[in-house]
Order: sequence, then structure tokens, then C-alpha cells
Amino acid sequence: MIRIENLSKSFFDENNTVKALKNINLQINKGEIFGIIGLSGAGKSTLIRCLNRLEEPTEGSIYIQGEDITKFDKNRLRDLRKDIGMIFQHFNLFSQKTVYKNIAFPLELEGLPRDQIEKRVDTLLEYVELKDKKYSYPSQLSGGQKQRIAIARALANNPKILLSDEGTSALDPKTTKSILELLRSTRDRFGITIVLITHQMEVIKDICDRVAIMEDGEIIEVNTVEELFKHPKTKTAYEFISRVKSDITEEIIEPNSFKGTVIRLGYSGENAKMPVVSRMIKEFDIEANILSGDINRLLKTSVGHLILELQGKDEEIQKAIKFLIDNNVKVEVM
Repeated sequence: MIRIENLSKSFFDENNTVKALKNINLQINKGEIFGIIGLSGAGKSTLIRCLNRLEEPTEGSIYIQGEDITKFDKNRLRDLRKDIGMIFQHFNLFSQKTVYKNIAFPLELEGLPRDQIEKRVDTLLEYVELKDKKYSYPSQLSGGQKQRIAIARALANNPKILLSDEGTSALDPKTTKSILELLRSTRDRFGITIVLITHQMEVIKDICDRVAIMEDGEIIEVNTVEELFKHPKTKTAYEFISRVKSDITEEIIEPNSFKGTVIRLGYSGENAKMPVVSRMIKEFDIEANILSGDINRLLKTSVGHLILELQGKDEEIQKAIKFLIDNNVKVEVM
């Protein structure tokens, strides 16, 4: 659906060159919700704005449905943007226009007949559950309602791609959850590909299929969300995941301060529900002291970690560790 090859973007002034994107290579599949996460200044907003050429790349190519959009002239670019909806952190609604007029705006630009516009707006208002706000103004809406209207407007032209630029960052946690549910429903119902940027790993965890982690203008890791939580490959990924957890275990556990063998268990899916540790204790002549643990419920599965101190004879401890591994539990001796 979307393929990015060797993409770079630099900003220039009289004295400096700032490289916002550095040789980005990425593939986003049709119908998936793809997250891009990074700290402020990582380049994620620049990257997503390149996807509809609100920012012009300095080098590289962006293929959408097999066509390199960096080569499009103004007319083809205008047609492309009909297929790409976008929602923003601060909603970008017209304050002097009613909800109806905000959603109708892109349809009016297309010159659609009034009756078709009215029908489409009513359909979208019903979809985002705000039919009673048709003639309200943005100032009369809550933050969540404003974002629902922004999503309705982004869907007005039946786009194939929806871009979300920190679309939930200005919302409280409860409202964020409802907006993410709406976005997930939108993907499932209309088959839209969603590219979502955020600095919140909770958002990635709750909605995304895959994720790219950005740092200093580069993509440093790409993975499914499940694999990222199970096996983060970079320090930045691990730090993002740690913020989701209730207990940052590795910072408070010092293995050398314990007499036994300290191990860190990683489990996911069905084995997260199985009493593997209980069975281990019963089967082997060891004692297990639980030092810390956590579990994260992802979109399609659960991923957890548990830190144990095992005491007993070395032979029994090694048997216990092998038992865990044989039961699909990732074991790391700390």
C-alpha cells in the first residue's frame, strides 16, 4: 500500500541545515493500523506530512499503490489528497462554521450537489454518534466531540488512507480510548489503512498492528506490537515500554543483592494464562521468590514479565529453567 524508499528531508536557513529525516525505508500494508512513535523532535510529524506532500521530501521516493507520489504534479497531487484523510492534535476545525459545514467543506470543494452533501454528512454524523450536534459550533463541543467531527470530515471523501498526527494527545485517557475505538472501527468497517504517530506507547499498545520507532530522524526499530513488547531490540523501545508498566522492574532489582539465581520471565498469549510458575515449583526441589511483575494487554494478546529469585541446588534450578523454556516462556538469567 505505502512504500517509502531512501527518504530524507532537510530544512535550511542562512546558517544551518537540519536533517529531519535520514534515509527512511518503510513498508505499510493495506488495511493495517501502523504506529510511528518517538520523542519530540524525532521526525515523526515530518514523516507523516511527507505522505501527502504537505512537506516536500529532499530525497527519496514514496510509493502509494505502486505510484511514486514525489513525481506527481499539482493536479495529480490534488487527486491523491482526496484519497488521504488527515486528523490533527488540535482538531483544525473552522470555528466560525457549524459541524455540518465543517464536514461538508471537502465535499463542497468537489462541487457535489447539495442533496448528496447533506446525505453524506448525515451518514458520517450518525457514524461518529454526533447527529444531534449537526448545527452546533466547535466552541460548543468537548475535545472528544471535536476530534470525532474531525474524523468525520477526514472520511468525507471516502479516503483509502487516514493519517493521524498526534490525534489523541490533547485528550484525557477515557476520551482517548473512545477515539481509538472509533479509529479501529473505521479500519475494520471501511478497510482504510491508518498511519498514526504518537509519543504515547499506550496508544500503540491499544490499537496498532505494527510500529516503527523513530529517533533523531531515523527509524531504529520496526516490529509487530506483540514482538516489540516481548523482545524490544533497542534501548529507546525498552524505555517506551517501561513507561507503560506499573513497575520499572530492572531499575529496582539488583541481582547481586540476592543469594539465589534471579531470572526474568517473558510470556505472551496463552502461556500468560497458564500456571507455569506454580507447576515449576511443584515439580522441582526449589523455592521461588517473586520480586516483581507486570502484564500488558495488547490489541490481540497479552504480554507479561515476571522476575523471580530461585533458591536451591544448581542442578534443580537448571532443570526448572529448562522446564520454563520448554513451556514457551522466555527466560533471561539476570
